[in-house]
Amino acid sequence: MIRWLIAPKSPNVAKYVEAYWYLEKSDDNTAVDKPKLNPDPCAHLIVSLPMQTFQYNLKSRVDSVTGTHWLYPHCQTFELDHTQSFACIGVKFKVGALYSLKTFNINSAILDAASEAAFNFIRGATSVSEAQLLQNAQNNPDVCTDKLDQLLLPLLTNSHEDRHSELTRRVIPLLASTLINELADKLNCSQRTLERSFLKVTGLTLKQCQAMHRLETILEYLYQRKHSDIDWADIAYQFGFSDQPHFIRYLKQQINVTPKSYVQQRGFTIDVYGGVVTN
Repeated sequence: MIRWLIAPKSPNVAKYVEAYWYLEKSDDNTAVDKPKLNPDPCAHLIVSLPMQTFQYNLKSRVDSVTGTHWLYPHCQTFELDHTQSFACIGVKFKVGALYSLKTFNINSAILDAASEAAFNFIRGATSVSEAQLLQNAQNNPDVCTDKLDQLLLPLLTNSHEDRHSELTRRVIPLLASTLINELADKLNCSQRTLERSFLKVTGLTLKQCQAMHRLETILEYLYQRKHSDIDWADIAYQFGFSDQPHFIRYLKQQINVTPKSYVQQRGFTIDVYGGVVTN
């Protein structure tokens, strides 16, 4: 298994892209065949070979896509089908970035879905192919990220910013450490204005986005610890829950399993792939 996660080098790209990632799984890999992908407020553009198939399973439906595709922000936990070998490159956009990137012609409020994307549009007038990018990703990640910067820069420079996107960009860094009812005062605006702008740009409420950020931090914390080292009451206190039952209800609502079941199964992508966000 090969995997990496690298931030873009171009400041103009980094305004909208949080990171590039790569994941390759071979046929002889014994990892979990159907890992779960936790809720994520970011959209991912996933580059793969044209005949590669991906499945994103929710309780109510299955989204099956082939080749390069979008994975939109999702409030629900996906079950992935990784029974076959695959290789893919991911472009993780920042929260709300698609709202400003009109060249992609995508409704920024799409949630809980995946859809196919035309790689020809992404590569523009260059001759680079999906296969070439994937080969670079496997053999030389720095060359791959340089090429991704070059491909994306023309699409990102023609961006659209307005008061809604500007306010959203200001609030995102504060979500991890600030109560929602204190955000408006910090940003010198009304709570109603803040909530309406954030929903318009991201398709998410402030509460939903904050919960996703907190969940990701909790899963990273649990990933780094053995079952015997986990104290649920202490974790509840560390992450700002009123008590242990409150924390248990929260985690079960977010990932559909109890904390005890989670640490026994360790079936999320962070557990299987070591923290690399995957398709």
